[in-house]
Amino acid sequence: MNIGTYVLANNVFAAPMAGVTDRPFRMLCKRLGAGYAVSEMVTSRRDLWDTLKTSRRANHDGEPEPIAVQIAGTDAQMMYDAAAYNMDRGAQIIDINMGCPAKKVCNKWAGSALMQDEKLALDIVQAVVKACAPRNVPVTLKMRTGWAAHHKNAVTIARAAQSAGVAMVTVHGRTREQGYKGLAEYDTIAEVKAALTIPVVANGDITSGQKARDVLAYTGADAVMLGRVAQGRPWIFREVVHFLATGTQLVPPLVMDVKRLLLDHLHDHYGLYGEFTGVRSARKHIGWYVKSLPGGEAFRAQMNTLTDAQAQLQAIDDFFNALSGAADRMPAVDSVACKNEEEIFA
Repeated sequence: MNIGTYVLANNVFAAPMAGVTDRPFRMLCKRLGAGYAVSEMVTSRRDLWDTLKTSRRANHDGEPEPIAVQIAGTDAQMMYDAAAYNMDRGAQIIDINMGCPAKKVCNKWAGSALMQDEKLALDIVQAVVKACAPRNVPVTLKMRTGWAAHHKNAVTIARAAQSAGVAMVTVHGRTREQGYKGLAEYDTIAEVKAALTIPVVANGDITSGQKARDVLAYTGADAVMLGRVAQGRPWIFREVVHFLATGTQLVPPLVMDVKRLLLDHLHDHYGLYGEFTGVRSARKHIGWYVKSLPGGEAFRAQMNTLTDAQAQLQAIDDFFNALSGAADRMPAVDSVACKNEEEIFA
């Protein structure tokens, strides 16, 4: 599996999720089997580039190559400039966001809202490719099947993007209208794959190795991209990679191994955000890790009252140690409940 000149370890990718796929999480996903991981979206608004939020999103210190950054915006020149800004900060692949369904993004006509205006969408693609081509930086595109059930234009936009020089297209099998509700459909992804010669990635409701195998077979896609299922379960990537390679399932990890994984994740998380912000932004990750464990919901409520890193780390250590005998291994999870967009894109 290649993107431009970059040879990827495998065809199981981590999806960009704002507020989730920061550098510590991406590095963890790669460490646990993801062949590729894309950053949370970086705004094309120049007036926000100097903010702490954007500087953290543009931080790739120590991250294994390739460094892939997703940019979002509604103006072709601003997206050109955003691509240049992120390449200057280490981006080796630029991904264009036409898939985000969050209201605060779509209300500004960014994300999946761009699919309503095919001319503007193509103008943006052409501008980003123009910015990246002189540096030999591949451009990729992530989108939905369309804006609504009666307006599915993924094939049209994908063809235009390929003609403009995009190196790979990822399709989430839902319209913007669906958000994360209902079931993802793969017929449109199969149509996009049949229409293109560049790699196509299937995204949406891929929650297990078996599902990944079936989606790849049905759509003909070159790779799969996993999103919400990896929240609190980053080892899902090695499980899917193993199943695709062998047709057998890995045994779920030991609870104590997950404790060590979570503690490592939090130390890296605090390192990026600092203690005050890090403790608070870590709460969602901790909640996802413990959700399926005995007493997980009560522990999550307790965790939300803690305000310093040492207390948070000690509480996690105590919680996992108390599970001895009650749960030796993490439960196998075949599906993940859809979270609302306000939680995911906070």
